[in-house]
Amino acid sequence: MWKRLSSKVALLLVSAMILAACGSGAPGGSSAGGTADAPGTSQGGAPAAGGGSGGGQAQDPIKVGAIFILSGPSSGYGISQRTGVELAVADINAAGGINGREVQVIFEDSQGSGDEAINAVRKLIDRDEVVAVIGPTLSTEMFSAGPVANDSGVPILGVSTTVPGITDIGEYVFRNSLPEAKVIPHTVARSVEKFGIKRAAVLYANDDDVSKAGAEIFKAELQKNGVEIVEEATFSVQDTEFGPQITKVLAADPDAFFISTLYNSAALLMVQARQAGFTGHFIGGNGFNSPALIEVGKDAVEGAVVGSPWFAERNDPKVQKFVSDHIAKMGKGPDQFAAQSYDGMMLIAEALRAAGSTDRDAVRDALAAIRDYEGVTGVFSFDENRDPVMTPFILQIKDGKYVELD
Repeated sequence: MWKRLSSKVALLLVSAMILAACGSGAPGGSSAGGTADAPGTSQGGAPAAGGGSGGGQAQDPIKVGAIFILSGPSSGYGISQRTGVELAVADINAAGGINGREVQVIFEDSQGSGDEAINAVRKLIDRDEVVAVIGPTLSTEMFSAGPVANDSGVPILGVSTTVPGITDIGEYVFRNSLPEAKVIPHTVARSVEKFGIKRAAVLYANDDDVSKAGAEIFKAELQKNGVEIVEEATFSVQDTEFGPQITKVLAADPDAFFISTLYNSAALLMVQARQAGFTGHFIGGNGFNSPALIEVGKDAVEGAVVGSPWFAERNDPKVQKFVSDHIAKMGKGPDQFAAQSYDGMMLIAEALRAAGSTDRDAVRDALAAIRDYEGVTGVFSFDENRDPVMTPFILQIKDGKYVELD
């Protein structure tokens, strides 16, 4: 208790010095609440003192923070996530809010940077006094920002953080995104069975924690399924030219490429592999779970396979409403990142209702107790380590959209 209070005091002092020296040193935020998506919510009065009420007096909105990549080459993920949260806030507030109070979400742009994620979470906690934080987008960012939230006693929920060790950061760190370790085994087993894969090449970004972790899981699961790994190749997540790696891998004559990287480099790699004459299969990690992969890769990504907790064609009224609302707002259907963010905001709302207050400790405990919640991604529970328990879908890209692998 005293240790955490000391950490809070230190964080407040550091934040005060940064703000004094830099003015608006933390990234500028935007809020969802007082918009058409969630009418009538705006920044409320002075927040109450003490354990972080996240909203102040009873008539004020409950404030939740969200940190996503909203600019730069990986912003496709963050923009989808912001949309998912905005749709959730609209539904929550249209139904009367949380215990009679509306919800306001303050968004921060991490730009894919751990340092920016730290600045954002400090601002949200110290200046905005949010009750909880959703995000950040990348696991690398969570490893930077998560300890700040945890030391401050603020629940932080990753909605796309999939590498091992995320929840080991501390008892205030959660995720509703299935770890790669719980998805890739299903993806590999199903792909090997479906396509009769005997020889595999593993290609991955070696400067990204998510991609490296995914590659290690791919290799372990390929060995378990009796598949020979005939070649490996690495690159930077920012690379756009993959000629040397493709030449090296094709010389080993693989049946399939198992690729672990973010959507932009994945799509470009597949385009160039097809141009080089590769006719085999593409199997991907979580980076494949974005329509931006299809937008960039076009015909080259046709037939690619990925495991996902989200399937937009599922016959469920909640899913159908979410898809319809997303199309109305964005002109296109939602991806996994929008869906997981929608459910993430709904899980925070569920915890706030169960806690009956905005006390951060009470919200943390209520969040940890969630079992069998029915969201748009399916039936969801937190396990004892605050990791998600659910079964993934195995999807394939056909005719430019994701369908279940038959």
